[in-house]
Amino acid sequence: LHQRDFPRGAFLIKRVLDVFLSLLALIVTAPVMMVIAIMVRMDSPGPIFYRASRIGRKGRTFTCYKFRTMVENADTMRDHLAHKNERDGILFKISDDPRITRVGRKLRKYSLDELPQFYNVLTGDMSLVGPRPPLASEVEKYDLAHLRRLDVLPGITGLWQVEARQDPSFDSYISLDTAYVENWNLMLDLRILARTVGVVLGGTGS
Repeated sequence: LHQRDFPRGAFLIKRVLDVFLSLLALIVTAPVMMVIAIMVRMDSPGPIFYRASRIGRKGRTFTCYKFRTMVENADTMRDHLAHKNERDGILFKISDDPRITRVGRKLRKYSLDELPQFYNVLTGDMSLVGPRPPLASEVEKYDLAHLRRLDVLPGITGLWQVEARQDPSFDSYISLDTAYVENWNLMLDLRILARTVGVVLGGTGS
């Protein structure tokens, strides 16, 4: 994006697609989200939605929405589970995370917990395709080169999700996101969206 003329027309089309497809998705999945909301509420004490402060394009902070998949005090328990982290670098993931609820595990398997993020796309904080929005604590540990992934809007899905979702390597995570930024075009977005359908239906989520 920095080494060629800024493709304003292509980015305008990208935004139009984001608005149209996210609005369509919110309408079509509304009944499903109502059922999920009831399941989350009945499964464990706590709010239906999980609101997290994330870092977006150019370092701007925004509130990212998901269905709650963990117990209510999950964030405060993270430090006590740090020794079980299975990812390298600054990423954090545990296969059998004790904080995840029974319903939450099923939602994560098929990425249904991320359905509310279509609202983030609609408001312009996110795009359908792009690097995943990081935590501020993660960005604080970035090297200068890692900040390239903040040159575009974060996405619900991205190159890393369809290429190496189960790869624990932070280097792989960063390199794929950087490759997306440096090689972005509309066809790349469409290919990622098409491959995401297979990933979601295959139930390869965490």
